[in-house]
Amino acid sequence: MSELTNLARPYAKAAFEFAVEHKALDAWQGMLFFAAEVAKNGYVAEQLHNGAAAEQQAAFFIQVCGEQLDAHGQNFIKVMAENHRLLALPAVFDAYVALKAEYEKEATVEVVSASALNAAQQDKLAAALSQRLARKVKLNCSVDPTVVGGMLIKAGDMVIDGSVRGKLDRLATALQS
Repeated sequence: MSELTNLARPYAKAAFEFAVEHKALDAWQGMLFFAAEVAKNGYVAEQLHNGAAAEQQAAFFIQVCGEQLDAHGQNFIKVMAENHRLLALPAVFDAYVALKAEYEKEATVEVVSASALNAAQQDKLAAALSQRLARKVKLNCSVDPTVVGGMLIKAGDMVIDGSVRGKLDRLATALQS
């Protein structure tokens, strides 16, 4: 998996820089998302593994994508096909999304709580996290009854465990030492 990530990084960076230059960040994200989904398809992946020439693979892939790719997107697919990297498109998409979020100063924060958060609680939490992270925050909220109470917040490498389960675990560890 890390090999695909390493292969994808320069393609994602090139696509991102092109998109920034042409003010087409969302359009490129849409094209890359669609191309990544096509590359994940079992039949398409099988066709890409069949050892056909790069031009044939690119033509096949572009035909499958149809009008979802503009001329620049088609050229991007051709370059990736020439280098036998079409199967790395899902990793390219993921890297592109990360670059775009960094550029736009956005962060996606995973919030796990024991019960569903209402809109006011989500707004208050998003405002506090936006201030702490100095970014626009998008919350992905989920419910897990094993949290017992409180919440678990994950934003990139940062983890804030304010759950009752986490406090009980820390207390048990402290009592054992």
